[in-house]
Amino acid sequence: MIGGRDFRLADEVRYIQRQAADQHGRIVTVGQLILFATETGDAWLLDPADRLAARLARDGESEPIHIEETDTTLAIGWKGRYRIDGPAFVYADNDSGRVTTVLGYPTDQLAQIG
Repeated sequence: MIGGRDFRLADEVRYIQRQAADQHGRIVTVGQLILFATETGDAWLLDPADRLAARLARDGESEPIHIEETDTTLAIGWKGRYRIDGPAFVYADNDSGRVTTVLGYPTDQLAQIG
């Protein structure tokens, strides 16, 4: 759990992308945001309050994300929305409209946090 002025979101994104590249499962919370990496090399940034999501890595390869941080504001280029449906992580991409369902993510833990 990280909060206050002791973090930069961009640093946490790079950390979770490295964990995904090394296929280490991790969950990090930063304020209301959740970052997680899986043993399959995927990583995500989630906003549980608004169900917003951005993929940070796929199969160990980092994906770009737009983040603007100042001392008082944070802007994130969210790419879609998500929901947790039991063991399924369901992601709807804003641009393509494509809906993807993934099994094997730590949905129990994510649901407890968010």
